[in-house]
Amino acid sequence: MKYFIQTFGCQMNLADSERIAAYYQARGFKPAASIEEADEIVINTCVVRQQAEDRIYGLVRNIRQRCKANQPRIVITGCLVGAASREPTGMLLKKMKKRLTEVDEFLPIEEVGFSYPQIRVDKTRAWVPVSNGCNNFCTYCIVPFSRGQEISRPFDEIIDEVKDLAARGYKEITFLGQNVNSYGADLIKSKIKDQRSKFYTLSNGRRVKPVMVKHLGKKRIPTLFPYLLEEICKIAKIQKVSFLSANPWDFSDKLIEVIVKNPKIDRHIHLPVQSGDDEILRRMNRWYTASQYLNLIKKIKSKIPNVTFGTDIIVGFPKETKKAFENTVKLCKKVGFRVAYIAKYSPRPGTAADKAFEDNVSYKEKTCRFHILDQLINK
Repeated sequence: MKYFIQTFGCQMNLADSERIAAYYQARGFKPAASIEEADEIVINTCVVRQQAEDRIYGLVRNIRQRCKANQPRIVITGCLVGAASREPTGMLLKKMKKRLTEVDEFLPIEEVGFSYPQIRVDKTRAWVPVSNGCNNFCTYCIVPFSRGQEISRPFDEIIDEVKDLAARGYKEITFLGQNVNSYGADLIKSKIKDQRSKFYTLSNGRRVKPVMVKHLGKKRIPTLFPYLLEEICKIAKIQKVSFLSANPWDFSDKLIEVIVKNPKIDRHIHLPVQSGDDEILRRMNRWYTASQYLNLIKKIKSKIPNVTFGTDIIVGFPKETKKAFENTVKLCKKVGFRVAYIAKYSPRPGTAADKAFEDNVSYKEKTCRFHILDQLINK
């Protein structure tokens, strides 16, 4: 029996597909070179935008038309399955069942787990998920439904995985998480009651005080992410360590300090801003202002020589006026991003923005704003 995996979406989905491949090979399947050769086709889905969701429906129809002779078994997994099961209105689940009647199985990605080593195509660089899910509930984002609440992998499990990768010749590691720099908050809370005064013992016996991230003058969450980076940098054969994606409100001084002290850590930092306008940021439930974001950028630049930045930006969010968009353009010019992943706002079922705000920026205007930023940053 042969399997074929079609992956949509972000780096986390790519890492998930590596685990799915291991899941199938452990059951005796062999990889197929194409969809036409496969006995079982797995579609690892993305629903962060309507366009990504629509591509899934179109692909299923296309498979049935292309493979009339052998009619492979079709399995849907990933974010669409997760979101359909958790999205509170039930709209997505109803739509999925109605439009995907030809699908043989809906596989929750949680059932794949981390029991099998990932089947990696690249032999020198590896994606390593450190957590899954998100607790932040930005108003536009369906991730808390598609992946659930944030759950961190055990510290020692990650260390052992990277040591094994190093022994097999891997030189570059990229840590992945929806909010990667909040890694460990749930691990800490499950072990100690007072995060401000108690110590946490790492798997190697090292006792550390969890980093309590401060935001807007208040203590927000404890995190172990700076210590995870430190321990990985001690593995001799690992030459470069990167991470995606960091949230501005959880980027602690301790994290900056660890990056400064460890030249192995990538000097390109992906730091999603989403908008440069304070009112739009408030409506997005992003917990910072444009000036606070710029102050963080300034602090990082002052501490880390030759640092560069990438970002995510949404254009055409409800009530994004021309002035609000101009504020985003101004912020981008001040930062000087090396790369930006720009998205046109797309209402997602169950999210706060879909329920509370009218999608009142035309598609034509969204497209215009997309091209302005794309030309400014990604030229």
